Amino acid sequence: MNIFISKVQIAILIPCYNEALTIERVIGRFRQELPAAQIFVYDNCSTDDTSVRAMAAGAFIRREPWPGKGNVVRRMFAEIEADVYIMVDGDSTYDPSVAPEMVRLLIADRLDMVVGTRRNVYSNAHRIGHGFGNSLFNGIYRRLFGPMFSDIFSGYRVFSRRFVKSFPAISSGFEIETELSAHASQIRMPIAELQTEYGAREDGSVSKLRTFRDAFRILWTMFLFFKEIQPTQFFGTIAVTLAFISIMLGYPLLEVYMNTGLVPRFPTAILATGLMLMAAIALVSGLILDSVARGRLENKRLHYLNLAQLRPREKH
Repeated sequence: MNIFISKVQIAILIPCYNEALTIERVIGRFRQELPAAQIFVYDNCSTDDTSVRAMAAGAFIRREPWPGKGNVVRRMFAEIEADVYIMVDGDSTYDPSVAPEMVRLLIADRLDMVVGTRRNVYSNAHRIGHGFGNSLFNGIYRRLFGPMFSDIFSGYRVFSRRFVKSFPAISSGFEIETELSAHASQIRMPIAELQTEYGAREDGSVSKLRTFRDAFRILWTMFLFFKEIQPTQFFGTIAVTLAFISIMLGYPLLEVYMNTGLVPRFPTAILATGLMLMAAIALVSGLILDSVARGRLENKRLHYLNLAQLRPREKH
């Protein structure tokens, strides 16, 4: 394991908002597991002494003034240069002892992302409904984007350099994990999952997740990514639905017309015609946007392939 790890530069990225209670422990435990790694703590508008304690523990401190985890991830990925990136939350709920194995797996199997799936996430979800929400959204994700992931909300991930530098990071909040997973699914990156223990928060440590607001944002993000990545299926579903309603409304009118030559209920006839026209427009829109999406996917894929998995070494 050390043979793999000693040849690469590892950056541990910790986005934080008011994690003064646990940040020193997180830094200390990761330094024990990966002593050669550089640890960066990104303070996202904390009002406690997170930065002070992180600096005392030996981490490099950066600050991101735009609130939201997605904004922090975008800043981290843009600024930090390394071969392997480990992203983990600062709340001490993830197990640092599996980090070396995640790095080894990434390098040995030439992967772009290894996700630390949370073994006890449903029993230690900290709030009523969070475990159910995790199960529900993971099911929706697999239905829309494929079966690559079983825990899309894990904040414990190891990335290759080419993943980090090809990731657009559009999201601003907790939906960033969904975007990370969708990016890998769209480009068909090689990924793996490794189970890890997921502990409960310590007394006094408060979750930053807002149940209903963040759940809505995550669902909306999935909706938008599905539209962008699979427009034919998205608009095709709308077209089929509108066409079905149009036929259900228009068929009785057509039957009467065939028997009597009269068109009863003109408003219904106009509505049925309008719905069928909307269905045709939705279908054509999906076909056009599918060509656009394919072009964007090709550009993403070419940019991804243009990046080396590890940084090129200077020849001496």
